[in-house]
Amino acid sequence: MKQETIAAQAVIEAPRMLLRPLRASDTGLLAMYAGDRRVAEMTSTIPHPYPPGAAEAYIARVTSPTTTEVVWALDATDMGGAELMGVIGLKQMDRGQSEIGYWVAPAMWNTGFASEAVRALVSANPLGNQTIFASVFQDNPGSARVLTNAGFDYLGDAETFSVARNAKVATWTYLKRLA
Repeated sequence: MKQETIAAQAVIEAPRMLLRPLRASDTGLLAMYAGDRRVAEMTSTIPHPYPPGAAEAYIARVTSPTTTEVVWALDATDMGGAELMGVIGLKQMDRGQSEIGYWVAPAMWNTGFASEAVRALVSANPLGNQTIFASVFQDNPGSARVLTNAGFDYLGDAETFSVARNAKVATWTYLKRLA
């Protein structure tokens, strides 16, 4: 990803939140939520227990000019909500494609915030993608609904390794064509 893309990372408006770049002040809430076993076990990359310094390292990595992953905080401060309710990101692939990933804090589950964030990010298409892929664990049907509600089509079954579970986990793969 080009350095200019990161420097000009868009703030994306959604009805009840802003998607904004992560910042150092997000460290505490990021560590608290990512440290929750329920969050970690629904991702492939978050370890559990969450080690000290991991939140700082994550923010430094995804805000680096050389990153291939652009990550936004779900921030509802302007609407009277929490400063950080979760994160959503796009990992750049080749040929105008990205993979979307997201999680929200357990207190925000079943509130529609994840669906709203996915729809806003896909609609904004800040990386100019032609295609966005997604993968969710098969024991997390809520995340599958988030994707289907945002117009993603089911592609098939696969599996991936979950660091927190220390095991391979069955996944559903989805695709959204934008162009």
